[in-house]
Amino acid sequence: MARYDSLGRTYSVTRQPDPRIDAAIDAAVAGMASIANIGAGTGSYEPANTVVAVDPSAVMVGQRPPGSAPAVRAAAENLPLASDCVDAALALLTVHHWTDLAEGVAELRRIARRRIVVFTWDHTVTREFWLLRDYLPAAAETDAGMAVPMSELTELLGATTVRTIPVPHDCRDGFGAAFWRRPHAYLDEAVQAGASMFGLTPPEQLREGLARLRADLDSGAWERRYADLLDATELDLGYRLVIADL
Repeated sequence: MARYDSLGRTYSVTRQPDPRIDAAIDAAVAGMASIANIGAGTGSYEPANTVVAVDPSAVMVGQRPPGSAPAVRAAAENLPLASDCVDAALALLTVHHWTDLAEGVAELRRIARRRIVVFTWDHTVTREFWLLRDYLPAAAETDAGMAVPMSELTELLGATTVRTIPVPHDCRDGFGAAFWRRPHAYLDEAVQAGASMFGLTPPEQLREGLARLRADLDSGAWERRYADLLDATELDLGYRLVIADL
């Protein structure tokens, strides 16, 4: 995927798996003896029982650590895998990049015998995140354009269980809303490079909002405005684990 051949260059640095999110994903695939990780990227959150990983980006696959499951380059909509070849198919923070959601989900259903697990986000919740709502409306538009409606996803998957995955205040994974209690991080170019809502929004549309954020942090206005967040240990920012048993 050309998009991630550019956006994914810093993923192995800024997108380290968070152990609490990792535990939630592991719980969702408990009892699955074989797993295919689709849109696997650098291998974050890849369960131990993963037997194959699939991703279209050479840059992302090239950052997978030694000892990872074997990876093949392919798109989710056309998986080079046999039908019913694994107990579970996993898709983590990837469905929003697929060119055809229905075809991709159909492929997950084709290769999985028992379960499909999708980690995604609900934009109707995420759009209320202070960074998007109050500082970066252009990034909010980018996020809205990428987001897969939960109703569409669950309809395609069939009967599902949807679990809320709160974001810890010290989240190790630098996805878009991870730094909700560490606002200075959003001024860091490396952090910006690891989040699609920055990388896919024209820089000139972010400049004024980031300047306001910097000024509010310097003046203390940010802490006064969002004082209710300062003692929170986790926050629901729309991230969801969607589980479908087949």
